[in-house]
Amino acid sequence: MRHGQSHESDAAKGPTLWSELKDAVSPRAALLVLGVLTLGVLFIASYAGAFHHPKPKDISFGVVAPEPVSGQLVGAYGKLPGHPLSPRVVGSVEEARGQVENRKLYAALVVDPRGTDDQLLVASGGGAAVSDAVAEIVDTVEAAGRPPRFAKTVDVAPIDKGDQRGLSSFYLVVGWCVGGYLCAAILAIAYGARPANQRRAVVRLGVLALYSIVLGLLGAVVIGPVLGALPGSVVALWWLGALVSFAAGATTFAFQSMAGVIGIGLTVLVIVIAGNPSAGGAYPYPLLPPFWRDIGPALIPGAGTWTARSIAYFDNRAMGGPLLVLGAWALAGAAVTMVFASLKKGRDTIDASEVRQ
Repeated sequence: MRHGQSHESDAAKGPTLWSELKDAVSPRAALLVLGVLTLGVLFIASYAGAFHHPKPKDISFGVVAPEPVSGQLVGAYGKLPGHPLSPRVVGSVEEARGQVENRKLYAALVVDPRGTDDQLLVASGGGAAVSDAVAEIVDTVEAAGRPPRFAKTVDVAPIDKGDQRGLSSFYLVVGWCVGGYLCAAILAIAYGARPANQRRAVVRLGVLALYSIVLGLLGAVVIGPVLGALPGSVVALWWLGALVSFAAGATTFAFQSMAGVIGIGLTVLVIVIAGNPSAGGAYPYPLLPPFWRDIGPALIPGAGTWTARSIAYFDNRAMGGPLLVLGAWALAGAAVTMVFASLKKGRDTIDASEVRQ
């Protein structure tokens, strides 16, 4: 009797915490939570690793001076501790200015052969942090000379007054990227991570294209005419935004087609965790550590930020390479999505024929 009462009392207590936990959190959910935890740690590591200690390295730097002074200066600046500058001789002031405006040089020193008042040509529109870093280096070197010299900074592509530290282009591109991959993620939540067939894949890509065109236009209007935070052609920024948004969304579709819901995490890894800190936004490429400096130009946020700055401050110069990068992500994402949709249809056809047999 007592034995039966013991079982009844155990049942009355209800399920244990461990049994409730196993029932509430499936092994698949536990793995997804572990994956999210990993992404969080990687997020911290990537942003802190890229930004915690900006240090100039191999900044492209021109020197305009008569011989043999130009050679001596190139040697002196090239031997600075840590190699912050990558100096080269430039033939004339006009050539130096043109190379800075064409984004082939970050800065150029023009030496006054008749006195001690030199000019330092910079382009803060390409990133105020790198212009400030070069100015500090040049001021230190010139002040230590005998006799001491002084370099007046001339900004050939100055930041607009509404664009604090030149970050508006970066924030704009981040917004386009977030909008693109969230659109793709929402479509996956509503209709499944993997499109049922090629026709569904085409529909999703078409919806993403229309969405990207609208988001690109709204972003360009808000950042320009509404807020006055970024100069440049609204039309050019519009179509850049459409391309960035579509590239981010198509990449999300591709990852989802390959890995299901885990594909959203892969998108976050590539675009947010790896792409944003390496985009050259807060710190242009020469101030980033080697890993982030190397991957930045090949990822969507980096290519988008560079292009947005070219539109805003450099009259659409030096945009060919970054636009090819964005186009490659967009085309590859769409192509992978279509391929996996075709493979899924093929698998479904095989499964249906086996059922009929």
